[in-house]
Amino acid sequence: MIRVISQPEPPDFDARVRQPGVKFLKANPHPSDRDFKKHNYWSKAAKNLHKAYLGCCAYTTLRLLETGSVDHFLPKTRYPYLAYEWDNYRLARQKINARKGNTEEIVDPFTVQIGWFVLDLPSCLILPGNGLKQNLRKKVNSTINILQLNDDDRLVQERCDFLVDLADGDITMNFLDQRYPFLSTEVKRQGVENRLKVIFARKT
Repeated sequence: MIRVISQPEPPDFDARVRQPGVKFLKANPHPSDRDFKKHNYWSKAAKNLHKAYLGCCAYTTLRLLETGSVDHFLPKTRYPYLAYEWDNYRLARQKINARKGNTEEIVDPFTVQIGWFVLDLPSCLILPGNGLKQNLRKKVNSTINILQLNDDDRLVQERCDFLVDLADGDITMNFLDQRYPFLSTEVKRQGVENRLKVIFARKT
């Protein structure tokens, strides 16, 4: 995970999402999950969210070819007044959003700094960076575990495949910058671009 820069809400967001949402909440200030499903006005912001954040999942940074899902960073069931607020939305892969659920034990992509989450090579596992304070390290670990960033073999293999392709010259760093920014950031931070072929040869 790397920092995501908050983007301004679309011009039509207030009319399409916030206003009908506020109207619903005034009539039903303590909505259930079922109530929210019937008034999921945030879904109207999905395409704009994908466009605003260039299709990058806030939690994996992989650029999504599909629209992705609207994650409420602060859960709408606990913070209903934020259910229809653009600043509470994060673009997420569907399965990542499902895993996150209503937890608040996740690092906010809007606040994360380089070095909080680091890539171990050649395992392609994501680890907490060195020198983090205990509370922050705990939250970084919690994020990794809850989102299954290492337990999901497909996610791990995905990271390895991109890096092997980079090592073999099948893709460029510019492509990786655009397609998977966390990986390119870590390759640059660790200064391993020219050693990837050796690193992954050792793995095999």
